Amino acid sequence: MNAVDTDNTRCRVAILDDWQDAARSCADWTRLEARASLAFFGEPFASEDEAADRLAPFDVILAMRERTAFPASLIERLPKLRMFNLSGMRAALVDMAFMQSRAITVCLTEGGPGVESTADLTLALMLSAVRDLQAASGAVREGRFQRGTRPGVALAGKTLGLVGLGKIGARVAGYGRALGMRVIAWSPNLTAARAADAGVEYAAKETLFSTADVVSVHLVLSARTAGVVGRNDIARMKDGATLVNTSRARLVDEAALIDAVREGHIVAALDVFDQEPLPRTHPLVAARHAVLTPHLGYSTRDVYEVFYRQQVENTLAFLDGKPIRTLA
Repeated sequence: MNAVDTDNTRCRVAILDDWQDAARSCADWTRLEARASLAFFGEPFASEDEAADRLAPFDVILAMRERTAFPASLIERLPKLRMFNLSGMRAALVDMAFMQSRAITVCLTEGGPGVESTADLTLALMLSAVRDLQAASGAVREGRFQRGTRPGVALAGKTLGLVGLGKIGARVAGYGRALGMRVIAWSPNLTAARAADAGVEYAAKETLFSTADVVSVHLVLSARTAGVVGRNDIARMKDGATLVNTSRARLVDEAALIDAVREGHIVAALDVFDQEPLPRTHPLVAARHAVLTPHLGYSTRDVYEVFYRQQVENTLAFLDGKPIRTLA
């Protein structure tokens, strides 16, 4: 079944994961509203049972990548679902192959300036960590001014180590060079020649972790890369060095990271977590040596405008029986 019959019943569309209340202002929904009933979900579901109960009536789901998980066990409980749209091109949390096996049309969107947005946030986290900006902001607001903050670190002349040198990593390398940093990189597939092409020095993994003042992780999560930054790697880091992760939490051994942060061995600057939203009881929340942001990597208006505009276009095309941007 390629489309929802809107002659006899009004199509119901769920717009999920609108955690920043940005969806309505980032696209023109009027044409779709004329043909379907829209429901915007601004809060995450507490459980798979809640997701199943609340989404069961919907024909179409428009989801944000890396937010709500859609395993086969949930998809089986959505009997009316005929179209699923994911923002971006991939998501480890969504079983799109299973959807296709159930004749659910799966559509995607372009990524917009997601590379630039994520690289920018990486730079912001790095600077915030080395200058203790989260603590400093709290000190000013609480009337302590500089009391309780630690002296910062000048990045010029320091070493930036990149774990991964894809599009985002290469852009962060440029930021590092602009700050006057020496930039080194390693990944499972990186060669010295490819690193040189990007204007970066290749380093062995052990060398990178033992010499870098800032380590920034930029790998795609896969069975091969899960846990690629392990306890031994973190132990090799310099005292007071910073580990930045705007990629995927499971790339880093979380238990080892928590231990190192609690001990004051390193500073963690994190945008991604094993559990999202991050519970208030999580040990990282109270950690003095952690800078935390709520998975904001691609979350800029520039990206959202691409995501939501194309979600509207995809849904209208689906309702016309001529779906576009479908998963091959």
